[in-house]
Amino acid sequence: MAARTQVKSVEVIESFRSALIIYLSKARPALEEMAGEVLRTKHWLQNDQRRLWEGEMKQRKKKLERAQAELFSVSMSKFQEVSSAQQLLMHKAKAACEEADKKLVILRKWDKELDNRADPMVKQVDQFQSFVTSEMPKAIAYLGQVIKALEAYAEVAMGGVSGGGEVPKIEEPPVENPAPPGTEENHS
Repeated sequence: MAARTQVKSVEVIESFRSALIIYLSKARPALEEMAGEVLRTKHWLQNDQRRLWEGEMKQRKKKLERAQAELFSVSMSKFQEVSSAQQLLMHKAKAACEEADKKLVILRKWDKELDNRADPMVKQVDQFQSFVTSEMPKAIAYLGQVIKALEAYAEVAMGGVSGGGEVPKIEEPPVENPAPPGTEENHS
């Protein structure tokens, strides 16, 4: 037995369709923003921060080399003694190099970690974005067709009720049965 559906209000379906359109208009930019944010973070980590700390490492190594050269020069000189300020400068330069090296190690770690953590989520976002861009518009179009069909049905049903409570009979034109070929009668 076929199930019967009773639609009381087409406006409810239209309201749902409108809400779906609004949701779609907000979901697309949000999903694009998420994907963009992950890409910006990867770029920042892999390019900007890496270049920054590699440049810092070069500068700090140069300072360390100058401090070591100066300390060596003073220690080789018979006329000067190594001052604590020169030793402190060399230790600070060495500590700065170690700090830059630690930062680079952390950056490499987070570069791998970001891929491991973000890729599964990015894949889910991409799948949902694909669904939103391909299937949701089809659903909206389908709901539009449903609304039109229900409105047309309601017009037919209402047209029958307003004509005195009876559904008008549609009479078909009489169909003449033509005689099969070769059995024609002569009426002469």
